[in-house]
Amino acid sequence: MSCWMPGCPALSMCRGLATLPITCLERAKDLKTRLGVLLHKPELGHGVGTSSKLQLGSRRRDSSREVLEWRESFDQLLKSKSGVTAFHTFLKTEFSEENLDFWLACEDFKKTRSKTKLASKANRIFEEFVQSEAPREVNIDHETREITRKNLSGATSACFNEAQAKTRTLMEKDSYPRFLKSASYQDMTKQATSRGISKRSHT
Repeated sequence: MSCWMPGCPALSMCRGLATLPITCLERAKDLKTRLGVLLHKPELGHGVGTSSKLQLGSRRRDSSREVLEWRESFDQLLKSKSGVTAFHTFLKTEFSEENLDFWLACEDFKKTRSKTKLASKANRIFEEFVQSEAPREVNIDHETREITRKNLSGATSACFNEAQAKTRTLMEKDSYPRFLKSASYQDMTKQATSRGISKRSHT
């Protein structure tokens, strides 16, 4: 709309626009273009798709069930990636995450096939977690520590078995019960239970 007559609203509007910095006008044009694109893309609205909503719902149900399964046994917790992550976060609050890190390092170590890598990995794990005054020393007895040291001379995938078992028992008997009683896990179970109740009420 344009007008050359004095007092014309279009003329005063144009004058007002002329006083704006060029960057403002450019931003306004850019915003208008973006809005136009969004308005012509129904898939960004309700078109997110029922399939993706169903997948999200399914994932939530799976994760809810998983969270509740963690309290069934320590094995169930260790089988779950998200369970291991949640437990590791809890152990950090107790400054004992090295126990889980050592257990995970041993699990990874057992999958090593190369004898050369097996020996180098074994030494690295021993130096980091097992030897006396190690940077992240795990809480095992002197006898187990010495057995593990001797095992390094002919490193096999089983050389940390005893130390790993002792660490696992320590976590299961000591840290795991406290994790189940922790506020963070209690919150997770409440959310998981409420999702389950919500699901049943809609079926």
